[in-house]
Amino acid sequence: MGGQAKGKRTNKPKRKENRPNRDAGFVGLSPQERVKLRMHEKAKKKSAEKYSVQQLLEKTEECMDSFDFEMAVLFCQRALDVESTNLQALDMLGHIYSELGDTLKAKGAFLRAVELSPEEGHNKYMYLGQIHTGQEAVDFYTRGIQVLLSALDKQAQNTQAGAAAPLDEDAQLPTAKDVSVAYCSIAEIYLTDFCMEEGAADKCKEFIERALQYHHDNPEALQLMASYLFSTERNQEGREYLLKSVALWLPAQKQSVAPPSTEEGMQSEVPPYESRITTAKLLIESEEYEMAVDVLEGLLEEDDEVVQVWYLSGWVCYLQFEKAKEQQEREGREVTEEETEEWKALKEAARSYLTNAKKLYSKLRCDDQPIMEHVEQLLGELGGVMEGEEEDPTLDEDYEPCSDEEEDDAEAPMDH
Repeated sequence: MGGQAKGKRTNKPKRKENRPNRDAGFVGLSPQERVKLRMHEKAKKKSAEKYSVQQLLEKTEECMDSFDFEMAVLFCQRALDVESTNLQALDMLGHIYSELGDTLKAKGAFLRAVELSPEEGHNKYMYLGQIHTGQEAVDFYTRGIQVLLSALDKQAQNTQAGAAAPLDEDAQLPTAKDVSVAYCSIAEIYLTDFCMEEGAADKCKEFIERALQYHHDNPEALQLMASYLFSTERNQEGREYLLKSVALWLPAQKQSVAPPSTEEGMQSEVPPYESRITTAKLLIESEEYEMAVDVLEGLLEEDDEVVQVWYLSGWVCYLQFEKAKEQQEREGREVTEEETEEWKALKEAARSYLTNAKKLYSKLRCDDQPIMEHVEQLLGELGGVMEGEEEDPTLDEDYEPCSDEEEDDAEAPMDH
């Protein structure tokens, strides 16, 4: 019996060596960090048992649709804990971090997706282009366009061969309009970041023409062509492109009642918010004041915490007032009672908009001195801030200071 006991004891160390070392990943960690890591591993295992990756991504999408991006991060990260190479999860995580303003983490997610699948999926390259500036941005957009064109070529080959895409994937298929939008992004860089470089104007025009080649009714491409033409002092041609662009989306947006399907289709044609700020500025420059007012009203309804939109709304009302006065003086007649009322309304509207611009500028702690100086000048001519609206507003707990980058997205203020 004693010999058998000895044999058992000598076998124990061998069995122990074959066991996985549960504490291998905890070397160098504090007790608190070990507890946290164990809890994370336990939660990861529980998620894998309780939810599939697809279910976790569906939960992520629900949170994103309701703008609960903090919760969306948790669900998306759980999905990646279960399947770290899931491309859809990486794309979603990058998008969520972009919405939260965490550029570094967004970049990390998208670059990981590029590393895993460089030849498929153009969206990651589009987001990386947005995150970067200058030549780096151009390179990412260009790579995204190459992926897009390759995907479109495959679609064309499948169509010729009689093969159809699965019905549930139709919504994800790239289109010629996606190519057009990507070329617009490159053209805009040559119109802004690279505007002082030699040959920038020609490059800008080249990419706008490519954008229109792939989607001739792209409002953003038409507006970029208008901006390019205005910058080269071909104002009449620029005005024609501008009005054609606006006509594609503004009338539908102004309709107060529209069937859901029509509304969804219309929203897909409406240019991005920053692009519509530029639309308003170009319309003001073209003296299309009423149309500019319509665009600005839509922007305020969508987001009423953008200083530049309040400022432009006040500026256009002031210009309407000045134009009406000049016309009356040219005609050399007495001011009618109706004109007096109209002028008073325009002055009060301008004061109200500009007062709100001043309040918001202070609230968001913006740093765009040219806008503030012009706001002060206009308010001085109009009789000062509106009574009862001058005091500084209380800051929201979750406010974010206004950055120069955000203002630059909508281009610099107009010259006065």
